[in-house]
Amino acid sequence: MFQIRFSRSNVLAAAAAASLLATSAQAFDGGAFSSLFGGQPQQPSHIQRANLPTELNRESLSTRAIVNDPTGERVGSITIDTKNRYLYLSMEGGRAMRYDVGVGRDGFAWQGRAYIGRRAEWPTWTPPAAMLKRRPDLPRVMTGGIANPLGARAMYLYNGHGDTMFRIHGTNEPDTIGQAVSSGCIRLLNADVIDLYQRVKIGAPVIVL
Repeated sequence: MFQIRFSRSNVLAAAAAASLLATSAQAFDGGAFSSLFGGQPQQPSHIQRANLPTELNRESLSTRAIVNDPTGERVGSITIDTKNRYLYLSMEGGRAMRYDVGVGRDGFAWQGRAYIGRRAEWPTWTPPAAMLKRRPDLPRVMTGGIANPLGARAMYLYNGHGDTMFRIHGTNEPDTIGQAVSSGCIRLLNADVIDLYQRVKIGAPVIVL
């Protein structure tokens, strides 16, 4: 009988090959950014769970660090400094958890306020119509897993108008952290997005600077 063995190198190779299908694809086209933000949470909360091990695709070390909170926001708020490529989660005592992030590229950057309206573990990815128009080679639906461009976790940004189509999520392209390459979504290393996911709740405010 043949015995199949899966090594760490096998998993990474598979992820690298699959990621070629979705270079920069985890970011979304949001349309008229200036009209998206404002209002109070109106959407029902929802948590999607998957049965994939969280240790997969965690080869990159975490960037998280506890720092003095520069944002002035209330505890539990997420602030994204797109210029310096940091995400801050405000905590008690004037401190914040800081993570390195990737942000929107030229023409797709945005500013505003939203909130976490939905959370998902190893989320399914469905590229929006605008992205499919630009990238007809992309799959119409991709189930969660190490090859999925949304990575290990996703937090969906909503406002008074509903789903903004922007997300805070993981990535299968760790080299893009600290870069401006997406279509507006905020990406973290999988180790970092798992940590952030455990700390935030549905309804948490998100401020993008």
